[in-house]
Amino acid sequence: MTGPRAACELCHGAGGAVLWQNDLCRVVAVDEPGLPGFVRVVLARHEREMTDLPAADRDRLMAVVFAVESHVRKSLQPDKMNLASLGNLTPHVHWHVIPRWRDDRHFPGPVWAAARHDAPVPPARAGAAARMAVTLPAALAALGL
Repeated sequence: MTGPRAACELCHGAGGAVLWQNDLCRVVAVDEPGLPGFVRVVLARHEREMTDLPAADRDRLMAVVFAVESHVRKSLQPDKMNLASLGNLTPHVHWHVIPRWRDDRHFPGPVWAAARHDAPVPPARAGAAARMAVTLPAALAALGL
């Protein structure tokens, strides 16, 4: 295999622990210290940009992103939710779904910035994130995704 797909880490690896998947995408838990509940929605095939997808696939992918955001938000009750589709380092369509709290290590900056402090994650928050990961597949299935 040659070309961009050959070097794409999301084509050759899950990108995290797979929580759910269908024919279009997968939802993976991101192991990011201090950020419980951080997940990614990763397109199952290699495409660089959202506009490279047919409109129907864009709509289906965003339905998953919004359903994941809703479930994470309901489960964890963060102060804010962040959605991001960057792909500068990994040019493969994927969305970051990130719950944020005023006391998280990076707040109010982006999660990719240097940590502002090193406070531990409250145990109740970590537990809620673990429960959210378990209940997410059924929540997505109930929506017919």
